[in-house]
Amino acid sequence: MVIPGPPPSAAGDNLDDIAAAGGLHTFQLALHRDYGDVAAFRMPGTRLVSVADPVLLERVARVDKRPEKLFEFLAPLFETGNLQVMPAEEHVPWRKLVLSALAGRKSHEAHYPSFARMTAEMADRWAVADGPVSLQKELSELSLRMVCQYALGMEMDEGELPRRVVGAFEEVLSEYLGKLYGTPYREGGAREGLAFLRDAVDQVLAGRRPPDRPDLITLLAEAGERPARVRDTVLSMMLAAHHTTGVAISWTLYLLAAHPEVTERIRAELSGVPDVPGFADLSGLRVLEMALKESMRRYPPGPYGARETTEDLTLGGYDLPAGTTVFVPIWAVHMNPRIWPDPERFDPGRFAPERMPERPRLAYIPFGFGPRACEGASLAMLEARLVLAVLLKRFTFRPVEGHPVVPVERFVLWAEHDIEMTVLPAPS
Repeated sequence: MVIPGPPPSAAGDNLDDIAAAGGLHTFQLALHRDYGDVAAFRMPGTRLVSVADPVLLERVARVDKRPEKLFEFLAPLFETGNLQVMPAEEHVPWRKLVLSALAGRKSHEAHYPSFARMTAEMADRWAVADGPVSLQKELSELSLRMVCQYALGMEMDEGELPRRVVGAFEEVLSEYLGKLYGTPYREGGAREGLAFLRDAVDQVLAGRRPPDRPDLITLLAEAGERPARVRDTVLSMMLAAHHTTGVAISWTLYLLAAHPEVTERIRAELSGVPDVPGFADLSGLRVLEMALKESMRRYPPGPYGARETTEDLTLGGYDLPAGTTVFVPIWAVHMNPRIWPDPERFDPGRFAPERMPERPRLAYIPFGFGPRACEGASLAMLEARLVLAVLLKRFTFRPVEGHPVVPVERFVLWAEHDIEMTVLPAPS
């Protein structure tokens, strides 16, 4: 059978369609609305098969190969080869090291006081803010500081460095994706941004304290990784940190501002915990966790992924030869009305424990799945729950009237003009 999909342009691809949609994040929604759960499209030099059915995605769940072509826009970030597409034989030991540094309850609990202090300091500053707060900028800087302290052994203070790192990543990704899709960008921004980011990595490495436990850099060095690969890994961690957690918290606050009834339920369960919850308190914040998960369904931080098949397989009645790029449209999976009825509706109750068995395992994949899933997922969820608990206990958030909130692709689902909020004291 022929896989349905939009006809290519005269150039042989669908870049015009992708650009018209605003990027792959919104293109995938239209693609699956018009062509069903399995659809094909083309990018320069490659054909992609997009699969929005979580049951069918199980067929590639164990594949540990990413297509180089789809992620080649990130290649200039790295000195030793694109970490997003490293071969499985390199990826497996690298992932094991990263997981050993980022995962684990004991290490999370040991660093929790530092995370709580950083969050409280930011909240204190917001309490006296003169004007609206830019959520993405502020929260991305916070998450960047947290991961530098946790995994890289450096205390990055509030101020110019984290702010400029976040801005530099946006410049780099805007130009790389702009060139790919033919959308506007600032010429030369990527070159300047990348130069700054590499300098920032050097500052992170120079500012490390002797670790009280093996951090990621120590583990990489002990494993014999060359200095350039260590620098690449630091840059990759900074990219992931400034994207996932800060973006997820921002979209959650945005949705909660439109649903005060959910916010009130969260505040009710927060009434029994301190202003800055302890590590053990987080496990009891069920409504908050459900709201966070529902917001990551509606606005997944990473809106897509991909695998490259390593052998022939049949998927949904379609024969895919080895070497096929299987596009994982995370946003379209999360908005699939067969799996998520009334998908536009914000309903944290979808994540009540008794409702979880209703859905296939891969119906909810904000951190990806399989051997290429996000290594920092558990750390990101810890940070997000802490930050949301502190902010929602102290503040009420009101969207700035007339300020547009438009999701755009910056490798993550970013709000193009940030999310501007007026921050008011929470009702006592």
